[in-house]
Amino acid sequence: MDELTKTVIERGDLAHLALFLWASGSSALLVWSLREMTKVNQHFNDFVQEIAQLNRLFRKED
Repeated sequence: MDELTKTVIERGDLAHLALFLWASGSSALLVWSLREMTKVNQHFNDFVQEIAQLNRLFRKED
C-alpha cells in the first residue's frame, strides 16, 4: 500500500485517493448497515411470530 500511495502522491492525484477512500468507506458502511437492518428485521419477525402463536394458543382455550 505504501508504494501505491507514494505513486499517487507523486503524480498529484491525492484528491482522487481521498475520494476513493471516502467512497470505499461509505460503501462499506452502507453494506454493514443493510446487513444489520436485515438482522433486526428478522428478529422483529420472529417476535411477531411468537406473539401470533401465543394469541392462537389463548384463543383455543376460550
